Amino acid sequence: MNERAHDKYDRLIALCKALPPMPTAVAHPCDQSSLEGAVDATRLGLIAPILVGPRARIEAVAAEHGIDLGGLPIVDAGYSQESAAKAVEIVREGKAEALMKGSLHTDELMGAVVRRDTGLRTARRISHCFVMDVPSYADTLIITDAAINIAPTLADKVDIVQNAIDLGHALRLPEVRVAILSAMETVNPDVPSTVEAAALCKMADRGQITGAVLDGPLALDNAISLEAVKIKKIDSPVAGRANVLVVPDLEAGNMLAKSLSFLAGADAAGIVLGARVPIILTSRADSVMTRLASCGVAVLVAQARKEAASKAVAA
Repeated sequence: MNERAHDKYDRLIALCKALPPMPTAVAHPCDQSSLEGAVDATRLGLIAPILVGPRARIEAVAAEHGIDLGGLPIVDAGYSQESAAKAVEIVREGKAEALMKGSLHTDELMGAVVRRDTGLRTARRISHCFVMDVPSYADTLIITDAAINIAPTLADKVDIVQNAIDLGHALRLPEVRVAILSAMETVNPDVPSTVEAAALCKMADRGQITGAVLDGPLALDNAISLEAVKIKKIDSPVAGRANVLVVPDLEAGNMLAKSLSFLAGADAAGIVLGARVPIILTSRADSVMTRLASCGVAVLVAQARKEAASKAVAA
């Protein structure tokens, strides 16, 4: 069976070709998939990794699976939590512009990231986005948040939405169209997510959320199907053509993303935003292309931040 084309991811990676490899601290790459992912991204010129973890174990995994480390720098760390702490420290020292998850648990990595005194917090809430290549959908699709915020409040969702909008601009989407999802397209006081969706849209009208056009509440069909929009007579610049889907909670986001992956053949590159640097969050089940796409997303996010910082200095 031939692998299908990854047109959206191919375009994404192509955008990175003109950029220098991004220095990246890779936390605890102690299994085949995480170590190969880092090496493959290096070979493609996406990242310049600093491997952080038990040196003997990393070298043993490389030898066992025929992975050529090619003299990549290794910072020795005794165990997974120490790997996470040292990787974060490397970022804080300015030696890396991104953080990449290896074979440790997400909680272990994020624990080091959110630590108040030694972590990578900013004023913005940290949130997760999937950048999805869905074969049957014309646009790259951003879904948030399916991995970090379990039951986000309205205040949390302001940052979650803004993080996703900023990501859309980093990916150079011509227009960012945000659908705030619920189970229906009308505001119902008995369904809190519909009330929050309406509030978020009004906040965008008032300039509290910027850089995109928002609409909600929208049911999933109304967000992505022009046919459904026509049937329900919804007049909206977002409905039927959203490229950002904001879910009510982590459970909904996780189920939506995995449904698209396993039922619609989609790939899901993972990125964590809102920290000082982009965080590449991959899964052991990810394909090589998905891992490369996750690195490519982080490269474009880091580049967008540099460009924004340069404009701020110039101003």
